[in-house]
Amino acid sequence: MLQAEMERMGQKAKEAAYKLGSVSTKVKNEALMAMAKALEERMELILTANEQDMEAGRAKGLSNALLDRLLLTPDRIREMAEGLRALVALPDPVGEVVKMWTRPNGLQIGKMRVPLGVIGIIYEARPNVTVDAAGLCLKAGNAVILRGGSEAFNSNKAITDVISAAATSAGIPEGAIQLVETTDREAARIMMRMNGYIDVLIPRGGAGLIQTVVENATVPVLETGVGNCHVYVDEDADLDMATRIVVNAKTQRPAVCNAMETLLVHEKIAEEFLPKVAAALKEKGVELRGCQKTREILPDCNPATEEDWKTEYLDLILAIRVVEGFEQAIEHIHNYGTKHTEAIVTNNYQRARAFLQRVDAAAVFVNASTRFTDGYQFGFGAEIGISTQKLHARGPMGLEELTTVKYIIFGDGQIRT
Repeated sequence: MLQAEMERMGQKAKEAAYKLGSVSTKVKNEALMAMAKALEERMELILTANEQDMEAGRAKGLSNALLDRLLLTPDRIREMAEGLRALVALPDPVGEVVKMWTRPNGLQIGKMRVPLGVIGIIYEARPNVTVDAAGLCLKAGNAVILRGGSEAFNSNKAITDVISAAATSAGIPEGAIQLVETTDREAARIMMRMNGYIDVLIPRGGAGLIQTVVENATVPVLETGVGNCHVYVDEDADLDMATRIVVNAKTQRPAVCNAMETLLVHEKIAEEFLPKVAAALKEKGVELRGCQKTREILPDCNPATEEDWKTEYLDLILAIRVVEGFEQAIEHIHNYGTKHTEAIVTNNYQRARAFLQRVDAAAVFVNASTRFTDGYQFGFGAEIGISTQKLHARGPMGLEELTTVKYIIFGDGQIRT
């Protein structure tokens, strides 16, 4: 029975988490190195499993964006291994005393970082998440139960078999890294209600998955968000710089949440800038959809609808709007943004500062591509996802976001009167 099997996994993870809390940094780092080495040594096994998933995905008619998320290559596997090695170099957050103070009665009170416990992760067709999640959870002292999408089932199983065996051989408790080995959607529903086994649930995927988890889970949820990201090119922008940033933000990897989906352009530079950037984008195969003012400058641009301003394409499609100025750009982002990542290109210092202050998003950039909203790029080694909520964690969630705190109090005989 699936319910009983899931509860057995939960109990195993709970026991592993209890033991992990006292595992030394040295052992955790040795396990991460062993996991990285195993990924590279068993690369052919993983690539073979991934090809099975890719063939099934093509047969199902998955979009190019989804196939790109699903695809593993030798370089991508090596990047996954390097992500684990990067975690080794990072400080272990567990046991860090982040604050200490003394009360008038002599009590010394402190806040110490401790693991969350058991983390459940429900995610879609991105097998790299399996490695990132396992590595981050392990370093932060947490056990993890992984439930990947059916499209990546073979890839996820091969990866989990490889890294969990490597971690156990290095001294990590058995059950610290587990994969739900069924494509039955009922397993995900059960995970959402495994209070007593799972301490935190993290959904990572599209809007539909996230909404389903948020609406149905009784386990506390750390919500990752949809990325309807904007780049605003200001009247005082360096247009060559703006072109490089826009092309990178849209095309470097369009199927990810930090890719730009809407370009906002100040009307004073639109006639000069739009033909230049449109040519560069079309070379990369981008379909352009524009407002009326955009189409007056770019006649071959498809008309944009209200729905385009709301859409996270995750594909080589870009919506373009010419705005009257800074205020209208801010208003557009406020109305359509998903609080993920926003960027301005400008040489005007005051406007850049105002953009940073007024735009409500997890990451706000000045003169840089939105593609940098990423745990590895921020120096976290890897990430569990990009949180767009405001409680506990926001932005790329690294090691610190996978811990909580407990109060530690030192006394010398004090009693309360």
